[in-house]
Amino acid sequence: MNISFSKEHDVFRDEVRAFLDQALDDELRDAQKYCPGMFLDYEHNIRWHRIVFAKGWIAPAWPKEHGGTGWDLTERYIWSRESTLAGAPSLAPMGLGMCGPMLIGFGTAEQKAFYLPRIRSGEDYWCQGYSEPGSGSDLASLRLSAVVDGDHYRLNGSKIWTTHAHFANRMFCLVRTGEFSKPQQGITFMLLDMDTPGITVEPIVFASGTHEVNQVFFDDVRVPIANRVGEEHQGWTVAKYLLEFERGGGGSAGLVTALSRVRRLAEQSPTPAGPLSEDASFKRQLDATDVKLQAIQYTEFRIMAALSKGQNPGPESSIMKNLAADIGQRITELAMEATGYYIQPHQPDARTPGQNVTPVGPERGTVAFPRYFNLRASSIAGGTNEVQKNIVAKLVLGL
Repeated sequence: MNISFSKEHDVFRDEVRAFLDQALDDELRDAQKYCPGMFLDYEHNIRWHRIVFAKGWIAPAWPKEHGGTGWDLTERYIWSRESTLAGAPSLAPMGLGMCGPMLIGFGTAEQKAFYLPRIRSGEDYWCQGYSEPGSGSDLASLRLSAVVDGDHYRLNGSKIWTTHAHFANRMFCLVRTGEFSKPQQGITFMLLDMDTPGITVEPIVFASGTHEVNQVFFDDVRVPIANRVGEEHQGWTVAKYLLEFERGGGGSAGLVTALSRVRRLAEQSPTPAGPLSEDASFKRQLDATDVKLQAIQYTEFRIMAALSKGQNPGPESSIMKNLAADIGQRITELAMEATGYYIQPHQPDARTPGQNVTPVGPERGTVAFPRYFNLRASSIAGGTNEVQKNIVAKLVLGL
């Protein structure tokens, strides 16, 4: 596999680095560095979103006719990798990475014309309404009902683990519009305004102390039929297409950065025999993790090769999602070990950009504890590891 860059791509990489060096400030970098979980806070997320939008680079994976950059796959990879290595804030994936590509593939002309520009500009901030109480891993059993009421659907039920619903003004969701022998039938894909009467958002606070997710309640919520995406009862097809983008590649640079930070943290962690970074057992764990991470990077390259031929991510996205969840959790475990006793102080202000608070222990250790707890969800969010393995067994191994 040839993964070297052309001269043209080297020039592009230099352009990306120059932009990042000019556009990023200490506050934006600190916001990402001290982010305690998988999702950056809304304030810094949307600030960076608007900076990148003004540059014209906000939707690198979208077709040019829909406001994308026209970059090839290598340019998109360079942008993602260099942004991560520069410490740029991560952008919320629900609009740009999920809803936008889904609308390009399944939306009507009117839906594309209305929503796509608003996703690019950041005017619309999306959340995902998939999981429900009792219908998380078994998404096909969802019960949020949608009954036709004139030119609207009337929704009753709830969604759970809804990331950033307390910030979002839009939601894409799955609803139950019919009962059939196969549970995947009778599900419909829908877009809705979070300000619609009857919607209530209640917070769910993680063990780490962070508030990322929520439960959303629907009480006779009226949603226009025009907000349906695809045919009634056929939302499962739309949802599977969207999940390929949610589970796809592109995250190895973040894992590389996280592992590098653990190495630096270990250099600051004393043991009776010297710094932890020199401990033979800990070094073996770091090296074993690094080998697995290299395997993830090559899997990512294979997905890029498939995309370059016009293919969708397909079941390979499930392989990537599973591997990335496992290795991400492993890195947080190593960070906990490297932080040692300093893992115990609860200092949320020490990881808040702009706060003049001296951390107890190594500076990079302030996020080790909340990230460890927060990333326990990574093997569940977007489809559990067990679900991903079933997809691979069926579609790749033919079992």
